[in-house]
Amino acid sequence: MIALFIIIILLSIAVPTYQRSAQHARETVLKENLWQMRRAIDQYTADKGKLPASIDSLVEAKYLRERPIDPVMNNTEWQEILGEDTNSTDGDQGLKDVKTMADGQDSQGEAFSEY
Repeated sequence: MIALFIIIILLSIAVPTYQRSAQHARETVLKENLWQMRRAIDQYTADKGKLPASIDSLVEAKYLRERPIDPVMNNTEWQEILGEDTNSTDGDQGLKDVKTMADGQDSQGEAFSEY
């Protein structure tokens, strides 16, 4: 009985700690994936002289190996923010930024949409 009680106390400490660590890891990977995609957009624009059409364009042109996973949503869907391509004389649109589609806040209270 005492051993069971000790195990319950240890689990009540370990499980929340594990959950916080896992959440922090997901947030860190999300920030890194967003940074890498934004860097790829900048590189594509510098190399090609125009904005990419989508994330898939970055993958096809080998600026990204594959479509990154959003670890918070656990899928590869991203909010693609299109805007006017200032490099284009025709006023074309292109991918200017990417954001997560996750709702809510991170462990620091910052909205995921602000990343």
